[in-house]
Amino acid sequence: MPRRDREPDTARLDPRDPFVIDTRELGRRPGSMRSLTRSVPAPKHLGTDVIGVPEGSTMELELRLEAVMEGVLVSGTAQGQVRGECVRCLEPLEETLEVDLQELYAYPGSSSAEADEDEVHQLEGDLLDLEPVVRDAVVLALPQQPVCEEDCAGLCVECGARLSDDPEHTHEALDPRWAALGGLLGEQRPEQP
Repeated sequence: MPRRDREPDTARLDPRDPFVIDTRELGRRPGSMRSLTRSVPAPKHLGTDVIGVPEGSTMELELRLEAVMEGVLVSGTAQGQVRGECVRCLEPLEETLEVDLQELYAYPGSSSAEADEDEVHQLEGDLLDLEPVVRDAVVLALPQQPVCEEDCAGLCVECGARLSDDPEHTHEALDPRWAALGGLLGEQRPEQP
């Protein structure tokens, strides 16, 4: 299902989109409130190259919508499964991520909407789009360098073995300047009985 019909000069929200919420029942009456629980499929690119919420996986939204003088204040949480890999040893990672959400969606024409048009989310009619707020919260909460364990030792630079599996893992390090002499010594060594 397409997210929105976007044309160069118009942006229309699709009310069937799971991230689009209808605020009509709040009625622009400050103090009116509504709770909402919704399961939504995760959108594309919800994360970084090494960790993120897989597209289409289920995210749980627990929201409170409250009408205020300037618009609709949305607060709550978004929760989903995060998958990725450890940047040190490349082991797969999977964990539950829960982020807090809080955003004011200004009524068109309100002083908040006019004051900082680029930074303030606005209602389109009675609809608001929660996806940008969820995306920002999730991406900011993800670790930049995810690791499987805080003390993950990574991989051996010689053979690629995972060092956490074998803490005693070593390789005989031979100085390359002496390698030729080591070969000569091996040839001249007498056989032992």
